[in-house]
Amino acid sequence: MKMLDRLDAQALLPEEEQLTVDTVRQLCRNAIAPRASEVDRSGRFPWENIEALNALGLNSMFVPEAYGGTALSYACYLACVREVSEACASTGIIWATNFHAMKPVIDFGSDELRARILPSIAKGALAALAITEPDAGSDATHMKTRFEADGDHIVVDGGKVFITNGDVADFYLVFGKWAGIDHPKRAISALLIAKGTPGLEVLRTEDKLGVRGSSTATLAFDGCRVPKENLVGEPGEGLNILLASLNKSRPSVAAHALGIARAAFKDAVEYINVRRQSGRRVLEFQGIQFMVADLAAELALVESWLWSLAHLVQAGENDIAVEASILKMRASDLAMRLTTDAVQLFGGYGFCKDYRVERLMRDAKITQIWEGTNQIHRRLIGSSFLQK
Repeated sequence: MKMLDRLDAQALLPEEEQLTVDTVRQLCRNAIAPRASEVDRSGRFPWENIEALNALGLNSMFVPEAYGGTALSYACYLACVREVSEACASTGIIWATNFHAMKPVIDFGSDELRARILPSIAKGALAALAITEPDAGSDATHMKTRFEADGDHIVVDGGKVFITNGDVADFYLVFGKWAGIDHPKRAISALLIAKGTPGLEVLRTEDKLGVRGSSTATLAFDGCRVPKENLVGEPGEGLNILLASLNKSRPSVAAHALGIARAAFKDAVEYINVRRQSGRRVLEFQGIQFMVADLAAELALVESWLWSLAHLVQAGENDIAVEASILKMRASDLAMRLTTDAVQLFGGYGFCKDYRVERLMRDAKITQIWEGTNQIHRRLIGSSFLQK
């Protein structure tokens, strides 16, 4: 498909980064994609996929060289997220979450904290980002997890829900409110907690509709004592850290969604070029051609926006909240629409597990929900045009 190849070229990756993406694509085709159906069926965590990605040193691409990383471009990272997610959406979420959780540490953590944590991440340690609570989803200001200073430690009490990698992570970036700051926004702070810290407990994991191999856990913190040195930034700086990190993680969610969308588009086009009805290939019917044309056009536009935003980030632009929301919203809506249409184009077979389009449709749904529901993103985008 020349259109998809030309979209890839818009990433404008240097030769060594393109080689990395090509290597990841080959691994995905040969090893990760063939396991995706069983990962979905069993709901088991795909350790062999993570080990394969670690063998390529993939975590190192977003870690600075000073801490054992290779620090490849943001566009290269997004391209790899899309490739892994196209092969296995569960594995794509697991790997991308390492970036989501560690980018705030990279950008706002102390030199001592970065030196202590990031070499392990570069070697393949898993990370989790813990924000959501039962009464605090898209509005993080309602979180109740509490941080209280106690000598050289910070005591953490509270709980988190829907935490990706929550039962397998080596490090947790946890957002909570600092005791003594009586303001719903200014109290929010960020703290890194290591696996095995007393008082940290995994209460349960969820049995989900899609991305079933990606574990989603409920966490409890009961008198969890963490060294003060694990604080990211200063007390009360958490909201700014959170918003800045979301501007980088939302394009990552879009790349995840586009990987799912690409898989569905390729499968559907291949199938309707072979499947025949009334003596004609399904794609020869004009109504079907119109469906494919609309899907191809939107895929081209959203992927083009992905690379445009990636280059903005690489150029040092930080004020991208609206652009990131537009990208996340459109990419995830497209993933849901495209996978649903792919099931339709497969007819009755699309409703059966013989073909992966039914799995892709289930996997796509979460992209409209996590990192801010699309209803929230529409509000953020619309309200940004209110004149002050």
